[in-house]
Amino acid sequence: MRAARLEGHMAEVIVVGGGVGGMVAALLLARDGHNVRIHERLPRLGGKLAEHRRDGFTFSIGPSLLTLPGLFLDLGVPLDLLELDELCRYRFADGSVLSTYRDPGRTAGEVDRLAPGEGRGWRAYHRWAERCLDAAMRTFFAGPLTGPVVEPPASRRDGSGHWWPGGVSSGAGEAAGGVGGDGSRAGGVGGGGLRGGAVPRARLGDLFAVAPGRTLDALAGRFFRDARLRQYVDRYATYAGSNPYRAPAALGCVPAIEHGDGGWYVRGGLPRLADALAAALDKAGVDVRTETEITEVIADADRVRGVRTAGGEVVRADVVVVNADAASLYGRLLPDRARLRRIAGLGLSSSAFLMLAAVEGRTEGMPHHSIVFSGDYRREFGDIFDRRRPPEDPTVYIGCPSAHDATMAPAGAESWSMLVNVPAGDPARWPMSPEAYAELVLERLASRGHDLSGRLRFLDLLTPADLRDRYGAWGGAIYGGAYGGPLAPFRRPGNRGPRRGLYLVGGSAHPGGGLPLVAMGGRIVAELVARDFSRSDRRRGRA
Repeated sequence: MRAARLEGHMAEVIVVGGGVGGMVAALLLARDGHNVRIHERLPRLGGKLAEHRRDGFTFSIGPSLLTLPGLFLDLGVPLDLLELDELCRYRFADGSVLSTYRDPGRTAGEVDRLAPGEGRGWRAYHRWAERCLDAAMRTFFAGPLTGPVVEPPASRRDGSGHWWPGGVSSGAGEAAGGVGGDGSRAGGVGGGGLRGGAVPRARLGDLFAVAPGRTLDALAGRFFRDARLRQYVDRYATYAGSNPYRAPAALGCVPAIEHGDGGWYVRGGLPRLADALAAALDKAGVDVRTETEITEVIADADRVRGVRTAGGEVVRADVVVVNADAASLYGRLLPDRARLRRIAGLGLSSSAFLMLAAVEGRTEGMPHHSIVFSGDYRREFGDIFDRRRPPEDPTVYIGCPSAHDATMAPAGAESWSMLVNVPAGDPARWPMSPEAYAELVLERLASRGHDLSGRLRFLDLLTPADLRDRYGAWGGAIYGGAYGGPLAPFRRPGNRGPRRGLYLVGGSAHPGGGLPLVAMGGRIVAELVARDFSRSDRRRGRA
């Protein structure tokens, strides 16, 4: 239950940056009765949850898969959802293929087909992932490192496999007709759309459930003998822009999410989620100022006082929530050399090289999500994190929303968003130009079953420099700091800043990057504000 505001005081809240984490925090704070204003440098809200359009083609340039949609549905945000039966299709360098499905049993059968006898190991891995996720939900995802403050998001599935009370059906091709809005299933307090249950308590076994001290690759070796399946598990490190040979094993809990609550697509593209959040902000009375850059967080030795815009305007505030890269906060907005050094000590996460391909014709059997693996994963990550160059033999993610959504490309064509993990930094230092590297990637794809020769209407590129300039990401790093070492998750910048009234949310802060985690961060920040600005134990019901 949210704590009451200070003697009924309505705080003046400024949110710097309109990414998803900032939008969630702003929405909850506005519903709690605060005066909230968002300042966003770009023309639209959503941050990296964005798209690129050209000649009738639409491409995702940010997240392309939604997991834990209940985090957003609980806010009363209407979404037209489609659940994917086939979560992802993996093609290995030897030409073999593994398809993973929403149903864990079916996935285990596919693993056995690929590597006879390994299905048993996959079931054991999935059980471990569920235990790890349960522990994380009670601790890491429920609050800052000092302890949980919000009830963790729970599965919205009952035993029938349907979201309750009924609105979203499971199975490929079944759409969820506008769940949320007036038909929201949200309970909770303060009008925030969160469930009104108890804050969880950590258990003694939670520490051991996350395989402390073990890397993700070592975890993969614990469950699988087949090198291809170890590569499949290692892939989950890239969800946090990290190296599986250094990243903590806890990143391996992702299958428990994907096979538990499913993998989802928002019809019209995932940026429709940002549009729905923006509409909710408007309804909640949040003052949104786009194309307005903040150049300074104004603070004295004890607390924040407001912000300064690029135009010189000073806006006073009791609370400033920074939804920008933590390095930008401590390097520019509120300089703090000691904290900036600690962030630099984490090392940068990987960046992305995006190839947006307008593809002529339809590709028979093309899945929505596919991974084309490199032949030497250890060498690939060595290129990214040690040699600081684009991999010579890259793994390529291919997102083809045209497989389920005809609106994403003209009739008889497909939009492919292809992503290669590359080092953060200036591509001018690469051994070849981005255009030449794109040709190399296309050649690798052609040799592994995806030949686009003669099928490209156009190919647009986005490099780490574009991500840096567009979103202010340090070096174009997608997730801020990398997860290197067993204690890396605990070294990320926290949600409370060094001044009273200063808070951080977004991919570079706790609990991390990706749509579910930044939404969790928004919930955590809203609760911290309520607690920090309260001197009363009285409880409030929904507004």
